[in-house]
Amino acid sequence: MTTVRAEQDTVAWTVEEGIAWVSLNRPEKRNCMSPALNRQMMRVLDELEFRDDVGVLVLGGEGSAWSAGMDLKEYFRETEARGLGAVRQAQRESYGWWRRLRWYQKPTIAMVNGWCFGGAYGPLFGCDLAFAAEEAQFGLSEINWGILPGGGASKIAVELLSFRNAMYHAMMGENIDGRKAAEWGLVNEALPLAELKKRVTEVACVLMEKNPIALKATKDAVRRVREMTFDNAEDYLVRAQEAANSFDNDGRKEGIRQFIDEKRYKPGLGAYDKSKA
Repeated sequence: MTTVRAEQDTVAWTVEEGIAWVSLNRPEKRNCMSPALNRQMMRVLDELEFRDDVGVLVLGGEGSAWSAGMDLKEYFRETEARGLGAVRQAQRESYGWWRRLRWYQKPTIAMVNGWCFGGAYGPLFGCDLAFAAEEAQFGLSEINWGILPGGGASKIAVELLSFRNAMYHAMMGENIDGRKAAEWGLVNEALPLAELKKRVTEVACVLMEKNPIALKATKDAVRRVREMTFDNAEDYLVRAQEAANSFDNDGRKEGIRQFIDEKRYKPGLGAYDKSKA
């Protein structure tokens, strides 16, 4: 029997000890992304972005998949049948929340528990960090059913992989597992599925110890300077640091004070004590 989910049920989330655990919630469809899911994900991101009790957002998938990409029936066939306007709207809704992830206020982590295909590379790249189960399967399968890796997937492959690996991945349509994904640079680390959430929680807790203003500025800086010349990047980073200082100069001063005056803090060994600021 086909499961029909209300739009608000296509994304599941909870907040626990500073971590927002957000999951694509269409396990019966391997969490493929429908227009309804894309709209609901934007609402969830809106809800969580500036909450004081959220320090890090983790994006996972319910069931055995992270996301099998775009829903071929609902996103492609049914949308295309309604004409170009419907297609453009569906694209805005999907690309919109992926773009939102790239510039999100809080640090974001992709927790890839299973299948990650095609369009799922959009939110994968949108997250700041990515950890995968060794058993997870990654693939650009578009070539196998007669289209190119669109929706940013080709760009993401080139951004994250070497040129030769990107070409092979896109042209062959073969899957790679989590270990190979880590080796190629699609994710930071791969580990057994049973250990995945524990590792992601550890990383999230480390991030929550950092200055949130500095974290946001750092996220933006790393993404921005990748497209700049060295001179332009230097100029941008000077201005970005000045802007960050104007928002939270006390935090910066406190870190320096703990290092120079109290001699109880070493920047190379961890974050300064934010509770003293």
